[in-house]
Amino acid sequence: MSKYFTTMIKTENYLHYNREGLSNETLIDLYKALIKPRIIEEKMLVLLRQSKLAKWFSGIGQEAISVGVAMALHKDEYILPMHRNLGVFTVRGIPLNRLFSQFTGKPGGFTKGRDRSFHMGTQEYKIVGMISHLGPQMGVADGIALGNILKDKAHVTAVFTGDGASSEGDFHESINVAAVWDLPVIFVIENNGYGLSTPSKDQFRCKQFIDKAIGYGIEGVQVNGNNILEVYKTVDRLATSMRENPRPIILECLTFRMRGHEEASGTKYVPQELFEEWGKKDPIRNYEDFLLSENIIDDDFVSMIRAGIKEEIEKGLEISYSEKEVEVHTEIEVRDMYAHSPKNSIQPVSSLKSEKRFLDAITDAMRQAMQRHSNLVIMGQDVAEYGGVFKATLGFVEEFGKERVRNTPLCESAILGAGLGLAINGCKSIIEMQFADFVTCGFNQIVNNLAKTHYRWGQPVDVVVRMPTGAATGAGPFHSQSTEAWFFHVPGLKIVYPAFPSDAKGLLAAAIEDPNPIMFFEHKALYRSISENISDDYYTVEIGKAKLVREGNDVTIVTYGLGVHWALEALELDKTISADLIDLRTLLPWDEEAVLASVKKTGKVIVMHEDTQTGGIGGEITARIAEKCFPYLDAPPVRIGALDTAIPMSSNLEWNFLPKDRFIDALKLLVDY
Repeated sequence: MSKYFTTMIKTENYLHYNREGLSNETLIDLYKALIKPRIIEEKMLVLLRQSKLAKWFSGIGQEAISVGVAMALHKDEYILPMHRNLGVFTVRGIPLNRLFSQFTGKPGGFTKGRDRSFHMGTQEYKIVGMISHLGPQMGVADGIALGNILKDKAHVTAVFTGDGASSEGDFHESINVAAVWDLPVIFVIENNGYGLSTPSKDQFRCKQFIDKAIGYGIEGVQVNGNNILEVYKTVDRLATSMRENPRPIILECLTFRMRGHEEASGTKYVPQELFEEWGKKDPIRNYEDFLLSENIIDDDFVSMIRAGIKEEIEKGLEISYSEKEVEVHTEIEVRDMYAHSPKNSIQPVSSLKSEKRFLDAITDAMRQAMQRHSNLVIMGQDVAEYGGVFKATLGFVEEFGKERVRNTPLCESAILGAGLGLAINGCKSIIEMQFADFVTCGFNQIVNNLAKTHYRWGQPVDVVVRMPTGAATGAGPFHSQSTEAWFFHVPGLKIVYPAFPSDAKGLLAAAIEDPNPIMFFEHKALYRSISENISDDYYTVEIGKAKLVREGNDVTIVTYGLGVHWALEALELDKTISADLIDLRTLLPWDEEAVLASVKKTGKVIVMHEDTQTGGIGGEITARIAEKCFPYLDAPPVRIGALDTAIPMSSNLEWNFLPKDRFIDALKLLVDY
C-alpha cells in the first residue's frame, strides 16, 4: 500500500455527514438500501461455510459506493458493476430469489446456470454484468453511452472498476475514447488499496486516481467511499450536470476491502492495523449512528428494518432452494450460443445490375445498410473523411455524418467493447480493423465478451468486425496474416469469408442483418482485382451456405477466399480434371452438408486454405470428412496450407510461403491416386 494511502486513512475525518438538501425520507431510504446488501452478505458467508455456495466476493465495508451510485442514477440508466457491488443489484430491486438462484446456478437466475455470481446482465434492470477480465466492461460502457447520444437520450452510464484493474490497457483505452467523444460515462474507481494481494504501490506510482484525469483532459472527483451521503450527493450532482453537458468523469472512491479478494484468499497479506483503522470507518455503523443521533431513526426502527430484510432473505432462499437443478438439454445449449437469425433472404427489388469490383461491393453493402438502418454506426481508424486505408467508406461522412461514421483512436479493444455496448443499447455497428492482423489488440473483447454474451444472459450482439486480410500483396508479417483460424475455435462467433463481389455484398448485408457477432474477412488482393455484374439493390446471401462454383465427378475441392480463384486457375490449366469446386463462403458455421454430399459423390477431396498448414481450418474439415465419409473415400483426404512460418515480404519468398503451387501438384497427385 502506498505511503499516501496509509497516511490518508489515519488523518482524514470519515465520520462527518452533511445532510444539506436531503429530506428525512431520503436519508431513511439510503439507510435501508445501505444495510440490505450487508445483511445479505452475512447470510451468504454462512451459506459459504455450509458449502451451499461455491464462491463469494465480499463487498463488506464498500457498500456505500454501490448503493450511493445506484440510488443517485435513474432506473433507466445503465450500470456496469463488478463482483463487489451487490448494492447495485439490490437497489435496482431485483427479487432476492432470482439473485440467490443466480448465485447457486439455478434456472431462476439470469444465466440459466451458465455463469456464477455477478457475471450476468439484465435489460429489465439495466445492469450489465462483468466478465472476469475486469477492464473490458469499461469499453462496453462507452458504447452504451454512445447509443444514448445517438438516440438523443440525456442519460448517464456508470461503470465500476478497481484500483487493480486500472493497470489494464482497457482502462486507458476506454477513458480515452470517452474523453475524445464526450461520452457521459462515470468511471467509478473503487480504490480499496489492493488488487487481490498486490498492494497499490506495486500497481501504480500515482498518488491518487483523480490525477489520471488530467492526462485525459477530463474531470476527476474524489470522494470518501465509506460516506453514503458524500457518494450519493456527488453522483447526483455529477449525473445531473452530465445529462445537460455530456462528458466523462473519473470518480475515485476511497475505501478499503475488509475481507479477501474472495473468501478462499484470506487477508494475511494485509497489515492488521489497516483493519483496525478502517473498522472504525464502517459505512453502515457510522451512518446508523448518525441517523440515531439526529433522531431520524430509533433502535426499534433499526430492529424492524433488519428483521424485515432477514425475513425477505429467508423467503428468497426458500423459493430458490425449491427450484429444481438446471436440466441438461444439449440441443438448447448449442442453440443458445447464438441469437435467432433471420431465415429469409432479402431479394433485389429490381433487375438493375452493374459491374462492381470486390471493394465496390463491400462499399455498396455498407452504404445501403446505413440507409436502411438508422441505428447503424461505422467505427474504425481513419474511416471517416479519409475513407479508410482501402477507401471502403469514402464519402460516407458527407452522406451520414460524423456521428455515425466515427474515426476512432488507435484502441481496438475499447472500440470492440463499444460495439457490444451499442448492441446492448439497441444499435448496430460495423467495426473495421484496419488490417486483420491488428485484431490481436482486441482479441479478448471478441472471444470472451462478444462471443459469450448471448450464451451467458441472452443479449444479442449485433456487431460486424470487418477484417481486411490475406497475403499476395508483398505486405510482410504484420499486414498479411490469415487470422480466421484464431476465431474458428470460438463458439458464439460467425466467420464469413466471400470470394466474389456478389457474395461480398450479399453476405455483408446478411451479416449486418444478423444479431450475432460476425468476423467478416475481405481478402485485400481481391479488392480491385476482380469484378462482377451484380445487383444494384440491397440483398442478402444466406450465412452458413457454401457455393458450388464448378461441378465435376473426379474430385472435390474445398476452399475459400483467394483459394477459390487459385483453384479456378488450376482447373483452367488442366481441363482434364473434373471437379466439384466448393467455395465455403462461411467458415463458422461451415456447410458440412454440402461438403459431405460432394465427397460422397466424388470419393476424393482436397481442402486448401491460405493460412499456415498447422492448426488451419482445413484440419477440422478433413477430420470431419474422414469420420463421416470413410466408406466413400477412394483416397485419403488431403489438406494444403501455407508454410508454418511467418509471412515474408519479398515476392519470391511470399509465393514460396503460399500454397498455390503446392495445391496444383497435390491436386494432380490426388486425381491420379
